Amino acid sequence: MTPYESRIATGSAGFIEQRAGMLALIAEMRSLEERAAQASAGAAATFASRGALLPRERVDRLLDPGQPFLPLATLAGYGLDDSNLDTCIPGGSQIAGIGHVSGVRCMVVATDSAIEAGALTEAGNLKLMRCQEIALENRLPFVHLVESAGANLRKYRVDKFIRGGGMFYNLARLSAAGVPVITIVHGSSTAGGAYMPGLSDYVIMVRGQARAFLAGPPLLKAATGEIATAEELGGTDMHARISGLAEYVADDDAHAIAIARAVVGALPWPRAEAPARAAPPRSDPDELAGAMVLEHRRPVDMREIIARIVDGSLWLDFKPDYGEHTVCGHARIDGHAVGVITNNGPIDPAGATKAAQFIHLCNQSGTPILFLQNTTGFIVGRASEEAGMIKHGSKMIQALSNSQVPQITIHCGASFGAGNYGMCGRAFRPRFCFSWPNARTAVMGGEQAAATLEIVARQQAERTGRPLDEARLAAQKADIIASFDRQAGAFYTSGHLLDDGVIDPRDTRPVLAFVLAIIAQAQSHPSRPIQFGVPRF
Repeated sequence: MTPYESRIATGSAGFIEQRAGMLALIAEMRSLEERAAQASAGAAATFASRGALLPRERVDRLLDPGQPFLPLATLAGYGLDDSNLDTCIPGGSQIAGIGHVSGVRCMVVATDSAIEAGALTEAGNLKLMRCQEIALENRLPFVHLVESAGANLRKYRVDKFIRGGGMFYNLARLSAAGVPVITIVHGSSTAGGAYMPGLSDYVIMVRGQARAFLAGPPLLKAATGEIATAEELGGTDMHARISGLAEYVADDDAHAIAIARAVVGALPWPRAEAPARAAPPRSDPDELAGAMVLEHRRPVDMREIIARIVDGSLWLDFKPDYGEHTVCGHARIDGHAVGVITNNGPIDPAGATKAAQFIHLCNQSGTPILFLQNTTGFIVGRASEEAGMIKHGSKMIQALSNSQVPQITIHCGASFGAGNYGMCGRAFRPRFCFSWPNARTAVMGGEQAAATLEIVARQQAERTGRPLDEARLAAQKADIIASFDRQAGAFYTSGHLLDDGVIDPRDTRPVLAFVLAIIAQAQSHPSRPIQFGVPRF
């Protein structure tokens, strides 16, 4: 490998303009995250009055101090749970991420019960299930801090109820796969919320605060006429002494968290080791804020991005003169070998062929693949159709779909059309998937979609001999462009859980180093699956 020599002029007007635009998007992202944090903090007096810690304080106490924590899906629900973007509180009422607990990398999910009593939202369900899937695939102990009022009955939808059962299915699969599930019940866990501790391997309940029941006192009275207090029906002492739901009883939130840390500490699980010092990139990662173009129609050499992510900016280009708009090569990130596939334009037949071959080679050597998405899609036109674009693109998708090595996707710029698929978009199940704030994802550009439908409308008018309503057509074009543009942005797609979170481009290297270490540990730690999840006796 040889160091890539950057050609970017960091003092140029273009670079300065791009950096300013990216920093503005990052600031907008942070303000949305802060909106959720402030909404949660607004309940501080209420929590303090009952001697409870706020959800974010619980997470802070659970995690090892000074160790990295990777938040996940912080914008979940933005534009989904509430269509008013000015009032929507992102995060899905769940605080989630991967961090260290007693030296062990764990998936941590906490109900943000300071927001609408922790009622499960559509985005919250999706976020929780995605975190469970990540924990299962990467063999991460799942630590769940629960306090949930259950589903929001005012927003009941039968389809959400049916799909929401996946969170319980995933809990059973985690246990059966030998991945421990540790749950702290901090407050009420009603209806579906009761099955969260019920399907856990270790349950800790806070005396005087935690309650778990399939039907709370109001529903019980409405359904059967029976009258019981919340403590009688599902309090901590009842579950510890009579039902057997709880293994451990805590005096308060802090005590419960200390018990959870002790449980994780007792597990024979690999402890995260400090990584060997790897050579930092020769090109400054801070320059990623200006190195990436914000307008997808403008070209960028993605090797400039790679040079600011990989160890020593060292890069081994694979077939650089063949299918040159598709860039493939080998590098290392924090000592971890990776194959990188990215785009300097549309994917043509030669590029698809090169990428397919490279995917097979990475599988042969067991090398994880990093996809840096920046493509307008598979190339179109008579010449490309004659050259077999369909079959060559299909060959790339075949290789990707059946690849056996871990794959990580970063949406760096454009992700249009089938290029999203060929470059390991969400539907192709990358192990982790993140977006930069400037990323744009769509089946095509809004203007192209509007122009396509205009051509169809004009052709139809010619065939039928009917006059075309130009005003109506113009309004339709404007609506289509606005709809496509609204849905293409990274905040919208992340709000709909189409990635695992939006990250600051300058954090790309540490994020990748973190998840590559998780992947390496999962591959080295032996699995001890059993036929069923551990039942509660």
